Amino acid sequence: MGRTRFRPRKPENPAEAQDPVEAREPRGGPGSPRKRAQPVAKRSKRQQERPEDAELLSTVETTVAALRAQGPDTLDDAVYAAASALAAAPAGWEAVSRAVLRTAERALRRCWEGGWQPADVMRLVRRELTAAETRFAVDAVAAEARRYAPGTLGARWAAQLAELDVRVWWEADDAFLEGFAGRERLSRFETAACALGALRLIGGLPRIGAAGPLPGAAHARPAVAVEPRMLARIRALLAKAESTEFAEEAEALSAKAQQLMARYSMDEALLAAHSAEPVDGPATCRVGVEGPYESAKALLLDAVAEANHCRAVWTSEYDFSTVVGFEGDLELVELMYTSLLVQATTAMRRAGDDHHARGRSRRTRDFRQSFLIAYAARIRDRLTVAAEAVVAEGARAEAEVLPVLAARDVAVGESTERLFPAMTSHRLKGRDAEGWARGEEAADAAKLR
Repeated sequence: MGRTRFRPRKPENPAEAQDPVEAREPRGGPGSPRKRAQPVAKRSKRQQERPEDAELLSTVETTVAALRAQGPDTLDDAVYAAASALAAAPAGWEAVSRAVLRTAERALRRCWEGGWQPADVMRLVRRELTAAETRFAVDAVAAEARRYAPGTLGARWAAQLAELDVRVWWEADDAFLEGFAGRERLSRFETAACALGALRLIGGLPRIGAAGPLPGAAHARPAVAVEPRMLARIRALLAKAESTEFAEEAEALSAKAQQLMARYSMDEALLAAHSAEPVDGPATCRVGVEGPYESAKALLLDAVAEANHCRAVWTSEYDFSTVVGFEGDLELVELMYTSLLVQATTAMRRAGDDHHARGRSRRTRDFRQSFLIAYAARIRDRLTVAAEAVVAEGARAEAEVLPVLAARDVAVGESTERLFPAMTSHRLKGRDAEGWARGEEAADAAKLR
């Protein structure tokens, strides 16, 4: 898997010289309402795999492996034949249901052991598969989650399950496919084809770098949470920044939020330096970076990460960036990035509603790509200035601030290099001069506090 750093280039007209800005990329993606998810207890004894299911389970797994080997010209015919055989299996539909769920659980566990997390898998599923196959994959995640006792899931893992809204809605595993078919209004053949399509994708995912403890780990530790009142203040400022129609107000609000984030990071670093307890090193989290304009979005995330003592590494193939940093900083980076992306998208759409002087529409890919690249480049400067002002103020009051933060930056850099030993870089070039100019204007107006 390759890793790439991106440097934006301003359009050649009017001027091209700009300070480089980087983003990094590893080389190489039901009908009924649901309750909020909770980790589900182990399946009851009556749902355990039966001895007579072993042969069918092996058949399903072999079939899925064979489908992964098919090329685009033969895949449809292979799925048709496999789904027909599965729907008419002599063992019966209930046995097929159990075997399909076991296959899904095993495939997902291999994904987790290979570094994937639920949100990562579902991003690819949504990108590549149908709506019904996506819902099957969500149910598969729910089935696999039953094996973990409460309290053995990390905070981010549990949050991802809650975001997916997973739940075990079926009473017994042998009734799952029948219930799924009824919910989706599919025939048995269509249900089998749907399951095989999802299993083919999930079962073929390669190993990637880990981003946190495995689910069910006996010593899973809760993530260090940002102080609730501080987090609430930052959220409130960013929410106002996203909702206002006035660019100057948005800029002021976002800048204030960044200052609060920088102050929090500085205070936490000093507390950790003075603590008698062992202090955890840098951690990682993944942030979805999906198209369109995913390279520019990755650049924006990198800008936010860098200004907050983190590093971001973009994996374009799988639609996410891995952010490396200390736990409290990671949470704040996610929060700020999400807010700035909303602000950037809103500003880009407003700018696109205007027209060039000659009447040509700004609703072009080049305009929007240039807009977002320039936005990210300018935001990097503004975030850095806001953070450095807070650090300078803190350094005047506490001499240890600069060396403590420098030590943290070194630790984050070393962790990033260890996790991603091969990174390359290239430039992102904006092709629309007016899009670049409007992007810089929007970044100057974005709320950082």
